[in-house]
Amino acid sequence: MDLTLRPFQDEDRAILAGWFGDEAALIQWGGPDMRFPLDEMQLRAMQAGAEEEPPRRLLWTGLRAGRVAAHGQVFLDWRHGVARLARIAVDPACRGEGLAVPFLDMLILGVWARPEFFRIELNVYTFNTAAIRAYRRLGFAEEGVRRSAVAVGSDRWDVAHYALLPAERPGVEETRPGAG
Repeated sequence: MDLTLRPFQDEDRAILAGWFGDEAALIQWGGPDMRFPLDEMQLRAMQAGAEEEPPRRLLWTGLRAGRVAAHGQVFLDWRHGVARLARIAVDPACRGEGLAVPFLDMLILGVWARPEFFRIELNVYTFNTAAIRAYRRLGFAEEGVRRSAVAVGSDRWDVAHYALLPAERPGVEETRPGAG
């Protein structure tokens, strides 16, 4: 599959903003603090975290045949060596084409390339079965569910917490800097 990873760029903002057609879709992607519609101010605030030293988060774009096809963010807890995958999205026009797992794998390998990080975690709404299948395929283990954790309109959504350690991915631990 022709999929490459590059840092999120200013010109990606308008593309990403067009992927979420309603409040529920935006909250499913970005969490309960997002405001619909996704706008320039919210996107610039996300990017600002990547410009700090050290960065609080990294924003990535997945390109397929040179076209923006996926987006993901990694929040970095430098003190505890924990990275959190967040705000993962595949272009609606590309969904169902098998992009999620290779895109996520690139993000994961990027985290493991940094010896400071020993754990990757994520939250996912329990109804998002496609995402959960992808996370499990990559080796993530469910660690718990926060029931009725988020209000979206009159609905309440459960949030599952997943995590992955380097030793749980064959071949990762021995390739990490400082391993051995």
